[in-house]
Amino acid sequence: MDVVILCGGQGARMREETEYRQKPMVEVGGRPLLWHIMRLFGHHGLNRFVLCLGYKGSMIKDYFLNYEAMTQDCTVAVGGRRQVWYHGNSEPFDFEATLADTGVDTMTGGRVKRVEQHVKGDTFIVTYGDGLSNVDIRKLLAFHESHGKLATVTTVQPVSRFGMTVIDAQSRVTSFSEKPRVDGWVSAGFLVFNRRVFDYLDGGDSQILESEPLECLAAEGQLMAYKHTGFFFPVDTYRDYLHVNEMWKDGDAAWKVW
Repeated sequence: MDVVILCGGQGARMREETEYRQKPMVEVGGRPLLWHIMRLFGHHGLNRFVLCLGYKGSMIKDYFLNYEAMTQDCTVAVGGRRQVWYHGNSEPFDFEATLADTGVDTMTGGRVKRVEQHVKGDTFIVTYGDGLSNVDIRKLLAFHESHGKLATVTTVQPVSRFGMTVIDAQSRVTSFSEKPRVDGWVSAGFLVFNRRVFDYLDGGDSQILESEPLECLAAEGQLMAYKHTGFFFPVDTYRDYLHVNEMWKDGDAAWKVW
């Protein structure tokens, strides 16, 4: 099964880092965000990826074309017999990645449509290159298979950025919760699609996956929600980047299930 990862956005809210690199290539614990997301899927037995490239996509290509050299100790012989020996000291993670240029300014729907030729089989997954999670991919796929609809979106209950207070008529605070989970469910990515979903995409630069295509699927009763109650953290800002690096440093990286 193919896993399509959206890697083409400009990451404007993390300009401190994305001025120089693509957001999925921002490092957490010395490895790109993208690598962490791929490792989650690899842990669950999925190791074939289609990466939708755009802004600074050449950096992602360089990383994977030189993956062994970037992740292992190596010995290089130069001169008449140029040769490289890798010493195999990285974590075992066998994978295949198709690196597809989907345009610098293309929106999410257009990016997915443009990799249709690279997606094999009747079912595939689409997710974002900046969302860290410990979602159980096997359970997600089992849920998708059980309902028989065209699409499944993984949803989470968001955590408020602020402490929540309950105030009575006399302005007295009767309860206080520091950053509680709020009512409602929001998309966390990790979408499972039947390939007939490609028919809902027109391939245009401006089509947003989360707008008309998913709205249409929902209106037709073809979109189901998988409720994930575990860890999910979108790395949207520089503050988020610092936070997940601190989690990794402290050994508290809840997304590290491998």
